[in-house]
Amino acid sequence: MAKYDKRKNNPFTLTFVRQPDLYISRYEDQEMIINTFSADHPVSQTYLIEGIRGSGKTVLMTSVANTLEQDGSWIVVNLNAATDLLTDMAMRLADHCHKMPDLMKKGFQVSLAGWGVGVSGDAAAPLDPAGTVRELLKQIKKKGKRVLITIDEVRHDDSMRVFSSQYQILIREEYPVFLLMTGLYESIHAIQNDPALTFLLRTPKCKLGALSLFQITKRYQEVFGLEDKAAKEMASLTKGYAFAFQALGVVYWENGDTAPMDRVLGLLDEMLDDFVYRKIWSSLTEKEREILHAMGDEETSVKDIYTKISMQPNVFSGYRDKLIRKGILISSKHGYVMTALPRFGRITETYD
Repeated sequence: MAKYDKRKNNPFTLTFVRQPDLYISRYEDQEMIINTFSADHPVSQTYLIEGIRGSGKTVLMTSVANTLEQDGSWIVVNLNAATDLLTDMAMRLADHCHKMPDLMKKGFQVSLAGWGVGVSGDAAAPLDPAGTVRELLKQIKKKGKRVLITIDEVRHDDSMRVFSSQYQILIREEYPVFLLMTGLYESIHAIQNDPALTFLLRTPKCKLGALSLFQITKRYQEVFGLEDKAAKEMASLTKGYAFAFQALGVVYWENGDTAPMDRVLGLLDEMLDDFVYRKIWSSLTEKEREILHAMGDEETSVKDIYTKISMQPNVFSGYRDKLIRKGILISSKHGYVMTALPRFGRITETYD
């Protein structure tokens, strides 16, 4: 089987914020979101993508946004979660309007200075961000276009509360605005349980799990020209974890033909440690870390774990369920758990 030309750039990437050149699409999730938003009468105008760090949330969101943007009836507005979301939306919508003069009626002018909006050549009273957004959406709606707002790694803060309150008003007023957000379990859980944001409790949620090992095997065969057995062994090392699929690809592209496998795995461990696992570990409670230290990487009986750390079974069950929801553990079979992340126990065994 022919390999990719190694004189060209490595098709794998460690960059979280862009869609890799070589990636595995989550076709079912993507089509579900696109079909929901594109319906004549959408059952929901909001979708949440939840998953652990490195699970491919941003890639899925980007793929949905790119697909819709190719349709001339959609405008995609990507917001920065670290900014004032409502102000950011007003600025980015205005920027789109400047780039698309055919969108607005003759004489409609948009000025960012002081949020002034002029209509039909007459200077209107300056509008605040919410008023600017509404005025722009009126023109967008007249043109039969829809607006997709994306927020990556959403935060539970005052900016989100203000933005969500205004977004609900826009939905009630039947503006063609749609919202797609990604976030960690902890952030989305906090947002959905905020009394000011209860509408998000009814929002469909796409929870990302492991990628298909079959598809990972195929990609490694295509890129490296491996035999079926060798490609399957490589794929199994990733456990379907999206970042591990990319990281192992990067390492093998650069070292696989010459370096022994233990060298490749050592480099993979360094990447997992540096890019994701330390960040994941820092977000865990002391008791969650204690449980994970007691497990290692092997499938383990829950009884063995709670006995080892002297924890009551009912207390352990609460921690186990939360670690599963966070995407760190999976329940492989009744009474047993194992880590969902490749080589996690091995890498974190020296962490505090």
